[in-house]
Amino acid sequence: MTSEQAREKIIFALDVHGLADIDRWSAQLTGHVGMFKVGKELFTSCGPEAVRTVQRHGGKVFLDLKYHDIPNTVAKAMVEAARLGVQLANLHALGGAEMMETAASAVRKEFGEERPRLLAVTILTSSTAETLRQVGIERPVEEMVVRLARLAKDSGMDGVVASPLEIGPIRAACGPDFLIVTPGVRPAFASLDDQKRVMTPAEAVAAGADCLVIGRPIAKAADPVAATRMIVDEIVGGCP
Repeated sequence: MTSEQAREKIIFALDVHGLADIDRWSAQLTGHVGMFKVGKELFTSCGPEAVRTVQRHGGKVFLDLKYHDIPNTVAKAMVEAARLGVQLANLHALGGAEMMETAASAVRKEFGEERPRLLAVTILTSSTAETLRQVGIERPVEEMVVRLARLAKDSGMDGVVASPLEIGPIRAACGPDFLIVTPGVRPAFASLDDQKRVMTPAEAVAAGADCLVIGRPIAKAADPVAATRMIVDEIVGGCP
């Protein structure tokens, strides 16, 4: 794997508090990471300008809003995400097949191949067996993750967001071309912070992850650009 291929796998989580911060991080890291993640808090605070600020620096965007609503509403939201020119957008697989199919069809019809890749979130990493039981799901978390990943693929989604420990079963169930985006990745040089079930970037890529969402190990580093280079080196060194 080349350094450029490894760099494209890194998605920097923009866990910041305003347009000035977005502008600063985008200017600093564009060209050193593959993409920037804009999530609910930042989008609620700054709106579409959060995306545009990244794009002004030439950065690509993963719009991480996890839509879950009636099919027509989610489809329209996904079309608007595509209209923003983002590269990745996601929804909740628990919204069901009709919701995912309607969204995928609407985006493909409007934008063809010039569209974002569409991801489904299966079971949130904060969910436990007890969490699922409380909402009437009696199956184990691991089983539900793979079941929902298959449903997402069959419904026209391009991939899923999955924890490092779910990569293998999803890859086995959904095949080599199904996109797997993985949070919960910590470079060997970084502290675990509040993450307990983690892999290093090299381990996650070797397990089958296509993209890695990484925030604090870069944001908290004394030299964020140097930290991204170390992550790239870890991936290259751990992957043929």
